[in-house]
Amino acid sequence: MDQPLDTIIVGAGTAGLAALREVRKRTQNYLIVNEGPWGTTCARVGCMPSKTLIEAANAFHRRRAFDEFGLRGADGLTADLPAVLRRVRALRDDFVAGALRATSDLGTAQHSGRATLLGPGLVDIDGVPHATRSIIIATGSRPSVPEEWLAFGDRILTTDNLFEQPNLGPRVAVIGMGPLGVEISQALARLGLEVAAFTTGDKLAGLSDLSVNAELTALLKKEMVLHMGEPAELREVPGGIEVSSGSNRVVVDHVIAAMGRVPNIQHLGLETLGVPLDEHGMPEVDPQTLQIGELPVYMAGDAHGERPLLHEGADEGHIAGINALAGAPQRFRRRTPLSIVFCDPQVAVVGQRLADLDCNRTVTGTVDFQDQGRARAALHNHGRLHLYADQATGRLQGAEMCAPQGEHLAHLVALAIQQKLTVHELLGMPFYHPTLEEGLRTALRDAARQLPSARESDLATCGDIGVPALE
Repeated sequence: MDQPLDTIIVGAGTAGLAALREVRKRTQNYLIVNEGPWGTTCARVGCMPSKTLIEAANAFHRRRAFDEFGLRGADGLTADLPAVLRRVRALRDDFVAGALRATSDLGTAQHSGRATLLGPGLVDIDGVPHATRSIIIATGSRPSVPEEWLAFGDRILTTDNLFEQPNLGPRVAVIGMGPLGVEISQALARLGLEVAAFTTGDKLAGLSDLSVNAELTALLKKEMVLHMGEPAELREVPGGIEVSSGSNRVVVDHVIAAMGRVPNIQHLGLETLGVPLDEHGMPEVDPQTLQIGELPVYMAGDAHGERPLLHEGADEGHIAGINALAGAPQRFRRRTPLSIVFCDPQVAVVGQRLADLDCNRTVTGTVDFQDQGRARAALHNHGRLHLYADQATGRLQGAEMCAPQGEHLAHLVALAIQQKLTVHELLGMPFYHPTLEEGLRTALRDAARQLPSARESDLATCGDIGVPALE
């Protein structure tokens, strides 16, 4: 066996590439191994192709507002779904090409194949053992699909093959209404497909706030059939696949499984590390160091499934890449949690969810966008935003929203939470008129009314005028 490598990176997704960046700064004695396609989940089958589909869907859906704007002729517009999917694939291929360039100059330091752990310092790669001083596990995740559904063949779709279809429908069922299910079901409905969505839960898109969830649920039901509370069962019938949930039944051409993702840890050899594994075969991972136990083994990104988001995966790859080659692992302060769902209106959860807070120590500031000036001008006046603040200190703790352009509002809230700002400090910040951000100010004012008063000389006390057009 050759001299030990300094590290082996298992997986070349977002977390693996972020780890690679840090590793290359510190050593050339490494190996990155990837089983399956290179190019990252986000670029190939995740964030980017799905957002490209959503942009087309929202552009086509906008025609429904044309008459109210005084724009005529919208009835003549049609959606060419095969053309939409071709554009998705073309852009997807460009995104993937960009990701592939990150490993194009590695030479023998990269390897396509299967890696299996033989212990904390030994990795089998396609039958050849490699000694290493550290290991970074960044194997990513895959869509969760019940095994019995595989009998339906290519009529069962996930994001892994959805965008490869030359056409879809016209009847589609989406099973699972987490972030992915909400995005895909609304996009396909807006492109003219008959969509029936199913979820066993009573909350959608990762929300925990009942009022915000009720708003999203009502809006989605205007665009699709939505069945909640009962598991979906599939069976073959003449003309398609019958999906049943309780007393609800629908026959469709395709079923899209959107029931989350499963970490790629099967056959990885985690049992050889000598640490306890949970019922899913997962070891405990320190969220600040990404270290497994006291071992020179680090797990980053979707591989452990704690924060399955691209920006978190990139952060974790950064942490793992540094710590794998450090004398002692550093503890990193993690960013404020931030998740965004790109439906319309956009859903976002920032900081602590309502379900994670003590209701006796929390005040909620609310805004309903139905009468908000800028939202009305753009015909985007739907949705609501809830801010949560500590009752004693006024410090912002979190937010849940289903709001127009929520992605931008969510970033402002995340920055405020990370900086430990209070409601009154935020109200002292500038808000331009007319903007959707004024809706955020309305929610802050609502929270401020439930908190001890600020100083009278503070512009944070500048209240609303009481005229919707001016707020």
